[in-house]
Amino acid sequence: MTTALVIIDVQNAVLHWQLPPERQRLVDAAQTAMVLRLQGVLKQARAASVPVVFVQHNDPPGEALANGSPGWQVRAEIAPRPGEAIVQKLDCDSFHGTDLLEHLQAAGVTRLVICGNATQFCIDTTCRRAVSLGYDVVLLSDGHMGGDYGGLSFEQIVSHHNAVLNGFSAGDHRIELRPAADVSFDSAGPAG
Repeated sequence: MTTALVIIDVQNAVLHWQLPPERQRLVDAAQTAMVLRLQGVLKQARAASVPVVFVQHNDPPGEALANGSPGWQVRAEIAPRPGEAIVQKLDCDSFHGTDLLEHLQAAGVTRLVICGNATQFCIDTTCRRAVSLGYDVVLLSDGHMGGDYGGLSFEQIVSHHNAVLNGFSAGDHRIELRPAADVSFDSAGPAG
């Protein structure tokens, strides 16, 4: 079983929503803590020669995530290295209208370790789509984030999605949740 690490939308301005300053500070602190956890997972994946795919969301010109803007850049702590795949997307689904599937198929990938932003949009949609496309998914339970949204705090959103996505299946393929500290990469894929 070949595993790939898929890092979604960990970009400088991805969670800079219009929140009250005290909530934005909490979101920013939680985001930085998550990025540091992802840094450790990424280091392990690279050491094990696991394929790494970065997904970047693209907004129209003039918006926070406009292609090439400072906010669009992947966070420096986990910046892509030469040769690592970078997929550009316009929608929540990292597969829709992108070459993500082609990258995974070319590498013979059958299992994905997914992490990144934003929980209620891109993480949820991509995890569900991956399973329906025939991939087993390990979602890092402490490796995805979103901002406060729809009257819910980011803490509630992450907790809810962890509960809903854990065990989600399509046919023989399913989503399993694991904390970042419990993921290691070897020839058999991520192991707890």
